[in-house]
Amino acid sequence: MVQYNPKDWLTFIFRFHESATFRQLIPMMILIGLYSGAIAYLEIEYWQLSENSHVKNIPLLHTTVGFVLSLLLAYRTNTAYERWWEGRKLWGALVNNSRNLALKLSAYLSDESDRNFFKNAIPTYAAVLAEHLANEEVSKMLFDDLDLNIDHQKHSPNQVAKLLFKRANDLYTSGKITGDQFYIINAELQSFTDICGACERIKNTPIPYSYSAFIKKFIFFYIMTLPFGYVFSLGYYVIPVVVFIFYVLASLELIAEEIEDPFGDDKNDLPTKKMAANIKKHVEELFHS
Repeated sequence: MVQYNPKDWLTFIFRFHESATFRQLIPMMILIGLYSGAIAYLEIEYWQLSENSHVKNIPLLHTTVGFVLSLLLAYRTNTAYERWWEGRKLWGALVNNSRNLALKLSAYLSDESDRNFFKNAIPTYAAVLAEHLANEEVSKMLFDDLDLNIDHQKHSPNQVAKLLFKRANDLYTSGKITGDQFYIINAELQSFTDICGACERIKNTPIPYSYSAFIKKFIFFYIMTLPFGYVFSLGYYVIPVVVFIFYVLASLELIAEEIEDPFGDDKNDLPTKKMAANIKKHVEELFHS
């Protein structure tokens, strides 16, 4: 995730980080510029169309269509951001629930082997979930004191959650914790799987294909028709104007595509691995105190 100072305007204006939409759109911007220049040449030099031509009325269509396009892009961007923010809230809940579970178990347990198990198992769940959501290899991840090799052919977070619940149940059946204590920690144990399921819903449910394809086609045909009408009022200046309009519209769509899946490795995705590392740090502190 990109770290930045929101008050530093100059950095925003003149700096292009690795995932900046400008870098991604350079090839298309060059093609759009050449296309706009060709249309301007044909209308001004080759066909020698005058302002009395019916072509000059095309901008009237763009005024109406542009308003509709702006509404679609606003809805698209808001929907993508809601998915990103929901993912952040889910991982915030995972951080809090991991701490709460560690707090309660550190107070309940006196046996050192039990304490060591949960000290390693609780942050393990967050680490495995981060890898699981990023679709990365977790089959060979070996965690201290768990005696567990995560099988990538099975649901990795469920394997860790099962171990957590089984050990908690063993504590109850052996009398190391009471029924009330087991009931109290059950909420945190259950929340792990609930959070995993909610994250998987975001990960595995992209925006409907027809909607995404329609917006891209809408932007394409809108940009392709811009030079025809604006040549008469802008001349060859239509080239940078059309390129800039394309950059704005296409950038909004690219930003929405990037943040609608917040669990990948893009620069603006959630730092799930960093949050998992923080969970490990905090849980170890609680069990050592």
